[in-house]
Amino acid sequence: MKKEQSGIEDVYQKLQSWLQDTKNNEISSVVEVVEQAKKILIAAEQIPEQQVKQFITNLKYDLSDFYQQYQADVKHSVYLDILNESLWANLAKITDTSQVEWAELMDDFQHQDGYQIGDYVGFGQLQCQTCQHCVTYTHAGVVTDCIECGGKSFHRLSLTP
Repeated sequence: MKKEQSGIEDVYQKLQSWLQDTKNNEISSVVEVVEQAKKILIAAEQIPEQQVKQFITNLKYDLSDFYQQYQADVKHSVYLDILNESLWANLAKITDTSQVEWAELMDDFQHQDGYQIGDYVGFGQLQCQTCQHCVTYTHAGVVTDCIECGGKSFHRLSLTP
């Protein structure tokens, strides 16, 4: 019985210590946050409204400018282009090519004369009708001139499942 009572007292003491520690730390954290908020409010009240509006306008401009620069950097990033192509190539490797072949078949019917520059093409290989150079498409894209000869006409090669 004494042993059980000693165990209960020990648990009670640990709980008491934990509560005291929590009380001390939480109260000081809350007090610090309240004091910080007071300082911010006092400082904000001392700033004229026109300066606050100017600050907000400048911040919006800076964020917009940052976003536009970021978009331009992303658009011209060789690293991101390679990463994107690598992702599509890896997805293409794990794709059931027989299923893709059936899906692309309808597109081929619409392009019985082959593909021309500016046409949209899905997954697969296009072969230049002039020099026989092959270009692999791992995702939807626009057909461009042949990089070997500048040819403008292509036909799709069958996929091998």
